[in-house]
Amino acid sequence: METQKFNYDNNIVRAFLYATIAFGLVGFLLGLTAALMLFYPELPEFLFGTDDTTIKSLASGNIQGLINTQGALGFGRIRMLHTSAVIFAFVCNSFFCGAYYSMQRLLKTRMYSDTLSWIHFWTWQIMIISVVITFLMGINTSKEYSEHEWPIDILITISWVIFGINMFGTIAKRRVRHLYVAIWFYMGTWIAVAMLHIFNNLEVPLSFTTWKSYSIYAGAKDALVQWWYGHNAVAFVLTTPVLGLMYYFLPKAADRPVFSYKLSIIHFWSLIFVYLWAGPHHLQYTALPAWAQAVGTGFSIMLIAPSWGGMLNGLLTLRGAWDKVRENPILKFFVVAVTCYGMATFEGPLLATKSLNKIGHYTDWVIGHVHLGALGWNGFMAFGVVYYLIPVMWKTELWSKKLANWHFWLGTLGIIFYAVPMYISGFTQGLMWKQFNPDGTLVWKNWLDTVTAIIPYFKMRFLGGALYLSGAILMVVNVFKTIRAGSFQKNVPAEAPALANIGTSRKEGEGVHLWIERTPKLLAVLAAITIAIGGLVEIIPTLTLKQSVPTISAVKPYSPLELEGRDLYIREGCNSCHSQMIRPFRDEIVRFEGKNGQYSKAGEFVYDRPFLWGSKRTGPDLHREGGRNPDSWHFKHMYNPRITSAGSIMPRFPWLITNKLDKTQMVDKMKLMKNYFDVPYTKAEIDSANQWANNQARGIVKRIYSEATDVKEQIEKDRAAKGATFIPLEDREIVAMIAYLQRLGTDIKTTQIQTASAD
Repeated sequence: METQKFNYDNNIVRAFLYATIAFGLVGFLLGLTAALMLFYPELPEFLFGTDDTTIKSLASGNIQGLINTQGALGFGRIRMLHTSAVIFAFVCNSFFCGAYYSMQRLLKTRMYSDTLSWIHFWTWQIMIISVVITFLMGINTSKEYSEHEWPIDILITISWVIFGINMFGTIAKRRVRHLYVAIWFYMGTWIAVAMLHIFNNLEVPLSFTTWKSYSIYAGAKDALVQWWYGHNAVAFVLTTPVLGLMYYFLPKAADRPVFSYKLSIIHFWSLIFVYLWAGPHHLQYTALPAWAQAVGTGFSIMLIAPSWGGMLNGLLTLRGAWDKVRENPILKFFVVAVTCYGMATFEGPLLATKSLNKIGHYTDWVIGHVHLGALGWNGFMAFGVVYYLIPVMWKTELWSKKLANWHFWLGTLGIIFYAVPMYISGFTQGLMWKQFNPDGTLVWKNWLDTVTAIIPYFKMRFLGGALYLSGAILMVVNVFKTIRAGSFQKNVPAEAPALANIGTSRKEGEGVHLWIERTPKLLAVLAAITIAIGGLVEIIPTLTLKQSVPTISAVKPYSPLELEGRDLYIREGCNSCHSQMIRPFRDEIVRFEGKNGQYSKAGEFVYDRPFLWGSKRTGPDLHREGGRNPDSWHFKHMYNPRITSAGSIMPRFPWLITNKLDKTQMVDKMKLMKNYFDVPYTKAEIDSANQWANNQARGIVKRIYSEATDVKEQIEKDRAAKGATFIPLEDREIVAMIAYLQRLGTDIKTTQIQTASAD
């Protein structure tokens, strides 16, 4: 058979490699910043200015500097920027780097199109930069791991489709008949992410000239779709592509074949089937239908088997090669990565059980769990791939194995110092929240007591992050020195015999899976069906059956001012620290709704686009916040939380008090809600929206002035100083935010709750 000569494209691999390293540092630094702000919330004031004389500042001491930032360094925005940077910039770039390198070698061909490779690279990097800019500006949807607004969602789709065309085109022109297991995982990843991304991000833009959009799903339905996406973003962005890298790079680094081909088959098909069912375990004890919660728990427990099958397949590949682990830093990273994968995928199903979920959910336990996977599994696999590729692609030895070992130990200590304090913090939170006195009162009634108790663990977590970042910086030094000493080759000569055409039908005596492996179209179709089943079974009934969300007659749509306030709440990322979901537990009902004992009902959220149930409680739940505190309290709390709540770690929001509320799109928002989502606004209400908002704003300001004369005096001084440029308090953003907060949970604060028929 004729041997064909061709070249591997290392140039695109190098580009993704550099992006991985650069954005890795950015993601780690953002995470460290967020960790610092949890015990030093005054960081923005220190950097930009403050009127608090107890805080030293790099600026002039004038709070105007902080106001001018418009919240760009607010915790909510930094937190979502950190998660996106790690997931989409660091992990995805590391996957693309490893995939472009390994696919060419496994398929014995150059990528299908160099042009598509580079379009994919640049569209993805442009997307990342767009995310940075928009998140810092407060442009986001609040939906976890999917906070990007609609233009960026479209850009992600375009880039992903281009990657898919390039990948499947490369598979089509391969010179190796059977697809290796790593390719299966790459294909499954592409199919699943395409499905998840499209269905979760179905939204209606306010207009095609603005960034603002609203989810087509509402309340409980939005929550189900979001965590179907959110959990499976962990599955098919942070797990399956990295497993593909594991199946290629770990055997290459160890110079050993994969332990078990049969286990690889079981691992792949069972994992992509089971994962899609497990999303509802993020919503245990919430207003989600009970059957969906039960399904989520059951399939989460099943996930242990395929996950540990993959872990064992990885670790047992090193049989007979453990002596190499002592000498080879690459294998050290891979071993700890696979071990962390095993630990995280055992812990996740445990947290999905109702017994542990009621203690762990909304606590730092979940944060520790997530970062065990992110820092250990994703981070260490990426580091191992980098250390493997740099010497190979630059045809030289790694500049310093000693430095790589230092990176390994600093990273490992960083994981320990991060995860363990978060576990202790989570256990502490969960138990303190639920502790009662013999007389039936809460032991820790003041929420801040449960926050101050865990501050030491926040500091230890920061130390862990600093160690991890220090190790990554050592890697950068090592990579730079290795590259300088080596010689990079853009096009690597290779040769392989052409692939003979023997047809796609199954041959006599040919194993079923061997046949599937050599027919990529069939493999892709079967993988798509396997992946889709779980989502279809869970989501379609919930979205189509009206009975799944009974209507509560007392629940009314938001007023125009409340709708604006809700958008401000989303802009500032408040949902990063506050949940809006009171679960049917005695402690939560007593703590958050002592008056009439109402836990959250699905029917209360029918006008919430998107849902804001949250996934972490740094501050208290807000679903029954309406009427708990006077308007003036909210005014002062937003200006400086430490005025109203000594020891609070909430950031300040003084720009809300100085900014003029933009009402230019208020009527359009109401029209969109009515026309697209059947929100029952009347024509008269829409026509009088501005008057409605003005009347509500005047009422709030009147109450603030009557409750706090000091606020009134300060506003009058501001009026006298600014003259014609003065913005009346009624027209400022803070009033809309207060309107929204005071609305929360008030619809069903009655002695009897009337539930309308779902028919």
